[in-house]
Amino acid sequence: MPDEKNPELERLRTWRRDLHRIPELDFDLPETLAYVRGVLEGLSCEVLEPCEGCVCAWFDLGRDRATALRSDMDALPVTERTGAAYASTRPGRMHACGHDGHMAMALAAATWVDDVVSGRVSGTSAANLPRNVLVVFQPAEETTGGARLVCESGVFERCGADRIFGFHLWPDLPAGSLASRPGALLARSSEVTVEYAGRSSHIARWREGRDALAAAARFVPSAEAMCGRLQKEAGEPCLLRFGRLEAGTVRNAIAGAARAEGSLRVFSDDMFDRAREAVTTLAKNAARTEGCEVSVTFSEGYPPVANDPSLYSAVEATLPELTRVPEPLLIAEDFSFYQRHLPGVFLLLGTGTGTPLHADTFDFDERVLLAGADAYRRLTMMP
Repeated sequence: MPDEKNPELERLRTWRRDLHRIPELDFDLPETLAYVRGVLEGLSCEVLEPCEGCVCAWFDLGRDRATALRSDMDALPVTERTGAAYASTRPGRMHACGHDGHMAMALAAATWVDDVVSGRVSGTSAANLPRNVLVVFQPAEETTGGARLVCESGVFERCGADRIFGFHLWPDLPAGSLASRPGALLARSSEVTVEYAGRSSHIARWREGRDALAAAARFVPSAEAMCGRLQKEAGEPCLLRFGRLEAGTVRNAIAGAARAEGSLRVFSDDMFDRAREAVTTLAKNAARTEGCEVSVTFSEGYPPVANDPSLYSAVEATLPELTRVPEPLLIAEDFSFYQRHLPGVFLLLGTGTGTPLHADTFDFDERVLLAGADAYRRLTMMP
């Protein structure tokens, strides 16, 4: 990786570590927004605030169309255990998903555009940039999907943006490597909640009860297995797993209520509809067997991240080092809302650590950010 004395690396490292120390959640990002805005206000761009918790750098070079770049800003409710000198100063909050690195790369991209426009990059000027540039810093990727509000704000229409690019740090790829794939890259997510209402009774009089725990216990493995069968039949991924099951109050009473919470991941609306129908049917069957009532809810979640094939081909030509992910990944990301609004390509940047995203020990060598910042520069130069 690049030499430690690289001035751009020092700038990226400073931004990333400053932001790592002040993690904030959801839309409540006052310090993060102030920091990002402070950097942008030193550039020759217009600073826009199109919706709650969002700030953008707008470089209007008089072109007909614009390229948008996107970074998320929110952190996670995680207590950090890295022991780093730049660790979170906010108890119970941590940048454990790399959004601090995403912001640093986006700030580097905005600063580079400013350097080009201002003539500080040797051999280049504003005339060399084929498009206007919009750099978006959004809230709430980890929670309710802040990208949706950015799209609804109309900022892309006002700025004439007709393509968007974004990055996510990825621990399982070699450090500094770039990867993606055309079409489906990340999954559609939906949170599944199944609630059984029965009737409690003492276990000595169990026939008088309606066993909600038994209904839930019958349902969970059958639903998970059913999604496995759907995947095999359709030849496309369908994952359902339940991570939480609550029932009952004491050991010697039939549970009068039970609640199962899980997550569904698919890559098409058709598969989502099939899985939802099958899960609902199985939940009702289990309720009927145990004499219970049941309610089944699916959250709207995020659509699948699907890279525009034509734009992806142009990105491959621009970034020859880009490798292809062999199959879609079962995580979700609200970048998908942008891709339903305008063509977009989402890319993965390897950290090489293997430490999972969202882990309380997640960290990375900032030298990998140089590869992302350089890729952003080349993407803004695409005609």
